[in-house]
Amino acid sequence: MDIYASDEEKAEAIKQWWRDNGRSVVAGIILGLAAIFGFRYWMNYQQVQTQQAAIIYQQASIQLSQSQPADAERTVETLMQDYSSTAYAVFAALEMAENKLEDGQAEAAANYLNWVKDEAELQSHRELARLRLARVYYSQDKLDEALSLIAEADSAAFSSLFAELEGDIKLAQGDRNAAHAAYQQALTQLAPGEPRQSLIEIKLDDVAKPNEG
Repeated sequence: MDIYASDEEKAEAIKQWWRDNGRSVVAGIILGLAAIFGFRYWMNYQQVQTQQAAIIYQQASIQLSQSQPADAERTVETLMQDYSSTAYAVFAALEMAENKLEDGQAEAAANYLNWVKDEAELQSHRELARLRLARVYYSQDKLDEALSLIAEADSAAFSSLFAELEGDIKLAQGDRNAAHAAYQQALTQLAPGEPRQSLIEIKLDDVAKPNEG
């Protein structure tokens, strides 16, 4: 705008600018307000979902502690279906899997662990479920399925545990060399002073011995 223009000229220039750009400005304001209120609504919704999921999770925990597995299953199913984006659904599914394993229901436990592996938002939760599921398959002598899960693992935090389990599986398959390599990997990936070090060293020594026979 010309700084030497008269007040009337300035006013007319402003009016003309508003006629040319007014709709865009109003639309931008409306969109901005919608984004703000939409974000607030989403945050409130997420908070309410989390609070409700926490209450339902507590109910499931009580049912499990009071030996009401059928009721607990229905409650956990609600969490998995209606609150799948919350960590409480993951915690509940992991607890149900553990409960099923204690009852000798490995297939049911595997179903819960598969759900966590596929649906959990945090990688740490997915990898924990993957590790536990691989252990379930190992206990069922489904060695190839367990090895497939281990091959898909991508977590530094669980790398030593996966490697140790791989060593156990390779040893069960009669491949002592592969078992030795896996145990060695598990040992090198341990943090200093971890209690598992002694156990892995024993396993490593055992497979290093020549076959008797």
